[in-house]
Amino acid sequence: MATGNLASVVVSVDGSEESMNALRWALDNLRLRPRPDGEFVVLHVQPPPNIAAGLNPAPIPFGGPIGLEVPAFTQAIEAHQRRITQAILEHALKICSEKHVEVKTEVIVGDPKEKICEVTANRNADLLVMGCRAIGPLKRMFLGSVSNYCINHVGCPVVVIKGT
Repeated sequence: MATGNLASVVVSVDGSEESMNALRWALDNLRLRPRPDGEFVVLHVQPPPNIAAGLNPAPIPFGGPIGLEVPAFTQAIEAHQRRITQAILEHALKICSEKHVEVKTEVIVGDPKEKICEVTANRNADLLVMGCRAIGPLKRMFLGSVSNYCINHVGCPVVVIKGT
């Protein structure tokens, strides 16, 4: 699916391996217009801090430090989320470096499904690429699907790389 007519491709990444597989797919299969017109944007949407996250912090993915004590205070929660974001972006940038592709990164705080659509629109992206976790129908019914929301609300084509 190589094309040279894409100017802007947004690839959404989170702490899942499915999102990193979507990034690999985009880097392997898409060709952009020559610079400065063409750009890959690696987007990470950091959820807003909340007390529940402080009481039960998420692990730092991709080999980040473990066993860090995170008290339930806003600054500590935000610092922990920044460490998670840094680990995710470092992993994504390592993948890009291995494939010899320069990318821009963007981090935004908010509801992932809404912010992915917002950033994609603001950048006038030609394509959104994202991963999809293989969650069951019951979980999807209660939690919703970020990829499904984006497919139905973003103004450009969306490629979803399914998990197994």
